[in-house]
Amino acid sequence: MAEDELITAMRAGSKNPLAERPPRDLGRFGLGLKTASFSQCRRLSVMSKRKDLPEATRCWDLDYISECGEWRLLKNLEKAKQEGLLDTQSGTVVIWDKMDRITGDAKTDDNAAYKRFLEAIDQVKEHLAMVFHRYLEKPGRLKIWINNRPIEPWDPFLKNEAATQQLPQERLLFHGQSVLVTPYVLPHQSKITAETHKRAAGPAGWNAQQGLYIYRNERLLVPGDWLGLGFQKEEHHKLARMQVDLPNSLDSEWQIDVKKSRARPPGPLRTDLKRIAKSTRERAVQIYRHRGKVTARRSSQEHVFLWEQKARHGKYYYAINRSHPAIEDAYRNGSKATVEPLLRMLEETVPVGFINVTSSETPESFAAPFEDCTYESVKRVIESLYNSFVSSGCSREDAIARLLTIEPFSHRPEFIQAFQEEQESG
Repeated sequence: MAEDELITAMRAGSKNPLAERPPRDLGRFGLGLKTASFSQCRRLSVMSKRKDLPEATRCWDLDYISECGEWRLLKNLEKAKQEGLLDTQSGTVVIWDKMDRITGDAKTDDNAAYKRFLEAIDQVKEHLAMVFHRYLEKPGRLKIWINNRPIEPWDPFLKNEAATQQLPQERLLFHGQSVLVTPYVLPHQSKITAETHKRAAGPAGWNAQQGLYIYRNERLLVPGDWLGLGFQKEEHHKLARMQVDLPNSLDSEWQIDVKKSRARPPGPLRTDLKRIAKSTRERAVQIYRHRGKVTARRSSQEHVFLWEQKARHGKYYYAINRSHPAIEDAYRNGSKATVEPLLRMLEETVPVGFINVTSSETPESFAAPFEDCTYESVKRVIESLYNSFVSSGCSREDAIARLLTIEPFSHRPEFIQAFQEEQESG
């Protein structure tokens, strides 16, 4: 930057947020440099140099401002700060001093504070690797170092993995501008290395990182969220991630805030985004359903039904299978004298007439077991029976196998697969 450009850049609110921006412009409010800096330090110094122009320096020192009572933008930096920091023909250096927000009043020999400082560095590294990963991925683009170590990009979509599924892209039009949506279904953990699986979990973990990833000019704003489209973050949907690219001309319509850390889809786009998200989630569930069926086929357990058709005096009736693991568990944990009368009452009041009428008139209207149920709403039932199997002597592997072969869980193997992965990771 030239000197006049640097002075403008150091001014808070240096840009009109309503002004039209160049397509590749990442700014909006003209506050980022200043607010980000003062959230971490009390002195912000910037040196900038343009080819064939003198070096320009400016500094905001909050302590000096407090002393003099005026917002005075200092021109000269300490000589020691200038030497060797800007030795190229052109470029800009931003220096933070008096970083009280990070170190506070901690002494240099405070080991606990030093440990917290190192943890903060790791968090910053993860954040930069995630937010700017598309800039870091491309050759000849952005490079970031922390303590002389380059930051490796974090790709939330595992695009280089052979087992990753990229679903068809869709270009949604809004106010004459296009929003590009690219859905991905990530590989099951059995298809990638343990290291890749751990890294792909991201800063918040696999379950929390599912959803839409909102990008504005390739900068990540929202790292995984269903954005109020009516979906919950569930274990068996965690492989579903969607890349959404916005132009900076739609900042207002997407409610991009000054921190550029949130976004909300405009009403006219919600229907299409929900449709694409539903399709992506269903494809992700298929992977879990497939894995569950594979586990069930490998099991030596026989399929166990909850209801049995029987005959009495030449007439059919339906009885609850007393050998079903759930019933056996109820007998063990409760009073058989209490449970048995309840089962008999259920058997004697099966609404056969209603079932026959509905089946003949609208056979397609019957819901499948656990249809439209969330994993979280069923998890407690699965966990109760699983714990019962384990406490009765089953290994954890056999307990999972039994769950996959008994009704009603056999109809939703993706729930059992999700539960199994939770047990293994917990």
